[in-house]
Amino acid sequence: MTAKKDKKISWIIPCFNEEKVILETLERIKIVSEKLNKFEWELILIDDGSSDNTKRIIQEINEYPFTIILLSFSRNFGHQPAVQAGIDNCSGSAAIIIDADLQDPPEIAERMIDKWEKGYEVVYGQRTVRYKENQFKKFTAFLFYRLFNFFSGTKIPLDTGDFRLIDKTVIQALHKLPERGRFMRGLISWVGFKQVSVSYSRDARFAGVTKYPFKKMLSFAIDGLTSFSRKPLRVATFIGFFFSSLSFLGIVYVLYVRLFTQTWVAGWAAICMTILLSAGVQLIFIGILGEYVGNIFFETKNRPIYIIKEKNII
Repeated sequence: MTAKKDKKISWIIPCFNEEKVILETLERIKIVSEKLNKFEWELILIDDGSSDNTKRIIQEINEYPFTIILLSFSRNFGHQPAVQAGIDNCSGSAAIIIDADLQDPPEIAERMIDKWEKGYEVVYGQRTVRYKENQFKKFTAFLFYRLFNFFSGTKIPLDTGDFRLIDKTVIQALHKLPERGRFMRGLISWVGFKQVSVSYSRDARFAGVTKYPFKKMLSFAIDGLTSFSRKPLRVATFIGFFFSSLSFLGIVYVLYVRLFTQTWVAGWAAICMTILLSAGVQLIFIGILGEYVGNIFFETKNRPIYIIKEKNII
């Protein structure tokens, strides 16, 4: 395939309270971009309602060699809406999605672009090592990807995040997807096209603290799973039938003992355990149903997934 010459590539960089790292991030991105000087570059920075000086620091940047477009949200809408805002406002033939915390090295973009020039429309970063992350976070991340692929009809590559390059054809396809619950790595897998991985070691944060504590990670995982699969509902149905069958057999047994024998079963403990177990199972699956109903509720409101308060070109 003929190499793509003189094309524009967009960096999409969500930022939330990154005052300690944003200048270093922009410096490293500048070095990578200047090295690949056959392309035109633009940076889309999304200030996701930061409460620190992230926005001011970006606005005060002078003599940066590439165009910076700063989108400032009216409040914190979250990482996935910030990524979508970048996709909606970029103008490149391809876009590189990367977080501002430097855990995903910008230097990997050179390998991604090489794959893109060979005809791949999605080049995603696949983590082989995760430095300075605790074992609990590593285990839950490992578990999430495998559970997601088990339950979902749309498979996502294992051990990946949103760090990836996407071609303009993928961007145009994403524009056609109307849902408000944006699970970007799932959506990008769903649209298809020619996809390939680039493996890399994920660094520790350059500065600051993680923006994804356990509570937010759990919410993100539930949203992603319920957006792409009906299997939890199927599992609830099958387990419901299973316990209903056990209950029916138990009723038959109790009636037999009561009507055709001289003794009455005194097993109150077993009865209590059965009641508690069945009640617990029912509550779990009512919760699953609630997640799906909640998704429907938010989709029917048809609200925008983000609001841009201010747009600056630097």
